[in-house]
Amino acid sequence: METLGTPQRLPARQRVRTVMAGLRQAALLVAGALLLALSVDLFLVPADLAPGGVSGLAIILRRLIGSPVGLTMLVLNLPMLALGYLRLGRFHFLIRTALVVLVYNLGVDLLAAWLPPHGLTQDLLLNALFGGVVGGLGTGLVFRGRGTSAGTGVVSRILQLRTGMPISQIYLITDGAVIALAGVVFGWEKALYALIALFVWGLATDYVLEGPSTVRTVFIVTDEPAAVSRAVLEGLGVGVTTWPAKGEFSGEQHAVLFCTVGRPDVNGLRSIVTEADPSAFVVVGHGHQASGGVVRAIPKS
Repeated sequence: METLGTPQRLPARQRVRTVMAGLRQAALLVAGALLLALSVDLFLVPADLAPGGVSGLAIILRRLIGSPVGLTMLVLNLPMLALGYLRLGRFHFLIRTALVVLVYNLGVDLLAAWLPPHGLTQDLLLNALFGGVVGGLGTGLVFRGRGTSAGTGVVSRILQLRTGMPISQIYLITDGAVIALAGVVFGWEKALYALIALFVWGLATDYVLEGPSTVRTVFIVTDEPAAVSRAVLEGLGVGVTTWPAKGEFSGEQHAVLFCTVGRPDVNGLRSIVTEADPSAFVVVGHGHQASGGVVRAIPKS
């Protein structure tokens, strides 16, 4: 018998799901932090590339005063942890991000003793590209684990949540000053390579967060909605949503059809629509994910 105010225990299956979800998040956070550390040790530090953020500042300070990169990052990240605590979930944010910061920042110095001191290549472009790819993949995994790597990642995440801007654009805004400082310290050629690394970093992060653009969104303006809808359903097994519309220039009534298809089905869709209504107006856009609303017909023998 339960009394008022007695906390109810979660069902065993739900507790297991909660624990498994927490372990999955922790695994994403640790894996992302290790990738970030590898990016710094293998590609950025050996090439003197400082693509913005706290890591970029630490690389610059390493050249100026000889301070360890990982320890410097840890010191610089403390104020960012406080900001994230206030704006990104308080204790939940603090626990997740503190884990990332410790693994990432301490990992930079610890892994450096086991990795090639001069990196994998002396080519600046390769270092910029692979530093951006590995770092971006790491950042994306950290974000998918609902954490951040602190530093300007906290600021970037706050701006992304508030404005909806892509991470790649926010990085260019928040990290531009660090790259400019790197240009003064390391030379403007390396600053340009650092800018390439930053751009690739953002693209790789967006890829991990949103996935490949494999879904195509389709809008069809037609005067034969029944025929087109039936042709699409029978030809591709794809459900169609229809709503009425009016052409503002002509004042005539039309129908707008909407559906989503896979990338390989685009040409087939165009042929099916053209055959059903040669005058139909078709617009194909890009999407990242779609769920529900698709019914695949069973092929008839």
